[in-house]
Order: sequence, then structure tokens, then C-alpha cells
Amino acid sequence: MMEQKTVVEPKSILLVEDDDGLRRQLEWALAPRPVLACANRVEAMKRFRLAENCHIAIIDLGLPPDRDGAGEGLALLSEILACEPRAKVIVVSGNDDRANAVKAAGLGAFDFIAKPVDVDLLTLIVTRAERMHALEEENFVLREYTKSATPGMICRSPQMLEVQRMIERLGPREVSVLIQGESGTGKEVVARLLHQSSPRRNEKFIAINCASIPENLLESELFGHERGAFTGAFKQTPGKFELANNGTLFLDEIGDMPLLLQAKLLRFLQSREMERVGGRATIRINVRVISATNQRLEQLVAEQRFREDLYYRLNEVCISLPPLHMREGDQTILAHHFLNLCNKANGRAIRGFSPDALAAIASHSWPGNVRELENRVKRAVVMADGALITAADLDLPGGKQQTRSLNLRAETEKLERMLLEEALAISGGNISQAAKLMGVSRPYVYNLKRQAQI
Repeated sequence: MMEQKTVVEPKSILLVEDDDGLRRQLEWALAPRPVLACANRVEAMKRFRLAENCHIAIIDLGLPPDRDGAGEGLALLSEILACEPRAKVIVVSGNDDRANAVKAAGLGAFDFIAKPVDVDLLTLIVTRAERMHALEEENFVLREYTKSATPGMICRSPQMLEVQRMIERLGPREVSVLIQGESGTGKEVVARLLHQSSPRRNEKFIAINCASIPENLLESELFGHERGAFTGAFKQTPGKFELANNGTLFLDEIGDMPLLLQAKLLRFLQSREMERVGGRATIRINVRVISATNQRLEQLVAEQRFREDLYYRLNEVCISLPPLHMREGDQTILAHHFLNLCNKANGRAIRGFSPDALAAIASHSWPGNVRELENRVKRAVVMADGALITAADLDLPGGKQQTRSLNLRAETEKLERMLLEEALAISGGNISQAAKLMGVSRPYVYNLKRQAQI
């Protein structure tokens, strides 16, 4: 059964102009927006009251029967705002009619444009009016930069926002989580966030990399050992399971665990009881196990290199982390985050990234993922000579510049979005600081955020 999509009715614009030629020209300029075209005040108010989704009006002041004056236009302005106080009314006036345009502004007109009408300027004013109306309708609700209350996660890509939502849901639940992703994608960060959002947050988080410890020592590291259990065991030593009791144990690179040790881990997960190496006493442990791998465990199971029963014990819920090159927008945000951290750590004051550096960051494939990005930024902060980090400082080839469009509106929106992302990244998502960096007001930043869906 196909999911039904909600159809959003497009917003209409009321256009009141008695000159047929100019009215048709403005209708064409405002396309594809639906236009309610009228020639006089009475017809205009009738259509405005009947319209269900009309919040913007463009009105000529010189309407019949007072074409040479402004009485009809000013009366229409007042009636529209009395009917809908949040409506945005754009007044069209002649070059010699500035006094009446000022009167219109005093009555609450949103903006005015002089004749002959510049259609490009008019569409920009309409776009601004649409944004302002939408912003007021939302009552200036501040949306968090990361769209999530999850601390420690720096992202804006849809894939990682979904990971945030999974962390929020799974953190408080006592389920075993398997985190899958390439090396350097942030598996341990996710594991720590799961721990921090759980009831065990005040207990220990213990991490162990199963691939970095020799096979003959891994069992002792996990389960501990008794004195004399093997050569060099001079004292009783608790393992990671005991150290993490009442907390969380993170088993990184679980796919590299030897088969014999997998069997012992499975027995523990089934009974929550263990024995130290060389010991006989049974120890009961209360621990949450989170595991991670950069391998395909299903394939390892098929090759009989990983126990199928253990796989299902560890994989009650799976979180998959996409590689960095697939996280649209995250590269730039993370780069600024690491820049801020490295500036503080090294006592430097590098302001940001040059255009060629930003292009290079966006176009690089990042085989080492977030870890590679962090290391490159760290090195660049130490080595950079200028106030901005360049592509050369990052040891990256200059990013390929896309062919520039000549569409003024599209290029302006693209530039605004890029500057907004950079300002928010530098300010850590602080709206006031971002507005100050951009030299605009806070409402303007809210408006840009909503339009860019950031």
C-alpha cells in the first residue's frame, strides 16, 4: 500500500492593477505562483476574503475611480490589513507619488516599488515577503541548529539526523546495539552518546578494541584473571566486564574476535555471569554491551568466521553510519568544529577556510572519513601561515568549481546558504553570534534557516 502524501496548497498573491498590459506582465513575472488578478478595490476585497491561502498583495495606489489620486489604493491597503493584519502588502506607485508611498508605509505596507516596475526587483520583494510571513506564522520559534537535543553530535545531513533520532530512542532502552560503519565514521562517538542518554550515564563507559589486542591476551583483558593463572599473572586483575559493571562496555571491531572467545562472550550474554581466567568463582555482572564493526558480519557468519547466535545477540538493533562523503553538508560543519577546537588547543586564531579550501573539503572523497578530516584540520591549524586555511594547508587539491549560474536569485540564495552554514558552524549554532558575523538581524537568520531547512 503506497503512503499518501500531504498536498500543500500553493499560496496565492492578490494583484490589483487597472492597467491590463502591466497586470499581464506582472502575472507572468510572478509565475508559477497563483495570482488573483483584479482591477479595482471592490473586486479585490471580495477575492481576498474568499481566498483561503492568500497572505501577500501587490496593489497599485492609483485605482479607479481615483486613478489620479491614491485614495482607493490607500483604502484598499487599510481594508486588507484590517481583514488580515499579518498580510504583506506591496505598494506600486509612480515616481512622482513618493508622498503617498510614505503614507502607505505608515498604514502598514510591507514595501513599495516605483513604476516602471522592475520585475526582478518585484520578485525579490515578494520572496522576502513570503519568507517574513512564514517566519511570523511560526512565531519566531528557534529551531536547534542540529535539529536534535543530542549533545556531541555535529551534523545536518538527513542520514545523521536519523542516527540522532535512533540514539534518542535507543539510549534509555536496555537493548544490545550493533554499530556498523567504515573506519573513522564515529562509531565510538555514537556508543558514548548511547551511554550518556541512558540510565547508566553516571556509571563507567569502558571501551576495548578487539582488533588491537593479541588473541592470547584478549580473554584476560575482557574477563580478568586470577593470580598465577599464567606466566606473569602476579596478582588478581579484574577485566573490562567487571570494570564496566553497572555501566556500558563498548566492544569495538567485534568482527575480529576469535571464535573460541566468541563462545565465551555468548555464554556471558545469555547468563550475565562470568569467571576470571584461572578462576572458579562465578561473578554476576550487570552491564550493557554495545558493539561495533567495520566489517559485514553477515558475510563473516556465512563464511563461518563469526557465530550466528552471537551475531543475533549483539544485533538486537543496528545503527549504520554512512561514510563522510555521503553526508551532504556535514564536511563543512565538522571542519569548522575541528577548527574551533584546534584553535583553542594550539592558541591560534585562524578565522576560517578560504573558498578553495571549502571547495576542496566538499569535493574530497574522505576515505578516512571523520578521522581523516580531523587530522587534516589539526595539521592545517598548526602549519597555516595566513588567517584562513587553504586547500594547500589541508594538503588537498583545489576543489572543482561548478559552472556558475547567471540566475541572480539562485546564486544569491546559494551564497546566503553557504554563508549561513559557515556562520552557524563558527558560532556553534548560536543565532545571535551568527547574525553578528553576517551583519544581519536575528529574524533574518531565522528566515534563512527556515528557507534552507537547516
